[in-house]
Parts: sequence; C-alpha cells; structure tokens
Amino acid sequence: MKDIAINLLEERGVTLEDMAVLVLDLQKKYYDDLTIEECIENLHHVLEKREVQNAILTGIALDKLAEKDLLEEPLLSILKRDEPLYGIDEILALSITNVYGSIGLTNFGYLDKVKPGIIGKLNEDKEKKCNTFIDDLVAAIIAAACARIAHSKKEVL
Repeated sequence: MKDIAINLLEERGVTLEDMAVLVLDLQKKYYDDLTIEECIENLHHVLEKREVQNAILTGIALDKLAEKDLLEEPLLSILKRDEPLYGIDEILALSITNVYGSIGLTNFGYLDKVKPGIIGKLNEDKEKKCNTFIDDLVAAIIAAACARIAHSKKEVL
C-alpha cells in the first residue's frame, strides 16, 4: 500500500524529494544537523501509516474522478473550482496530521496558508488538473513528517 500511495503521488507530480525539501526548510532552524536524507526517512515513516495511505488513495481518486467528469453535480463543480467553503479536502488531510498530534496541525495550517514549494505548484496547476485534495494531502504529509522529527529529536535552543 505504501508503494501504491507513493506511485499515486508521483503520477500527480509529487516526489518524496519535493516534500523533503519543505520538511528540511521548516525544521532546519530547530535542528541544525538535519539532513535531506533524514527528512526522506521521516516521510517514509509517515507514508507507512495506514491512515495516511487511505487518505492519499481517497483524495487522489476523487481528484481524478473530477477531472474525468465522473462525479455528480454539484460535487463535480465544487471540486473543479476547489471551492473555499468545501473544507472536506482539509478534513481528509487532517486525518494525516492527527497521527502526530497538535504540532502536525499547526504545521499543516502554516503550509496550507503559505503554500510553499510543491504545494504552491499544485495549487497553481489547478487550472489544468483537479488538485483539490492532493495539495492538502501533500501539506499534511509534510506537516506530519515535521511533527515526527519534532517528537524524535531534541531541539537546538
């Protein structure tokens, strides 16, 4: 299942390296010895969780169905517009951040607001593809990896 989830992310243009860059960027001021390899390792740990895999499978399937016009209205139009008041995309993503506690939630909120790196690219690409779910899923995976690092490392003060 983990490999399937990673392949689905890659099919949608998201690599582990894309996510690791953001994990490192968010965590480097707290852990000066953190490496990109450690960030990738933490992403792998997040992606091993069944809840994470299920969220990825569900969200990407809904994005793909919307692209193919295989959902009923008004849901189809809501997803294609990435309607701001829809909110289910964020709720699904929060199932990922909840695996690692409140720090995951705060990291997710920041990433969802600022939309750095691959998250911003996914958000910009929504004119070409339906990325209603995947941008939030990716933000949540990154936030969870950051939280996992925070739980496992001692802070540099």
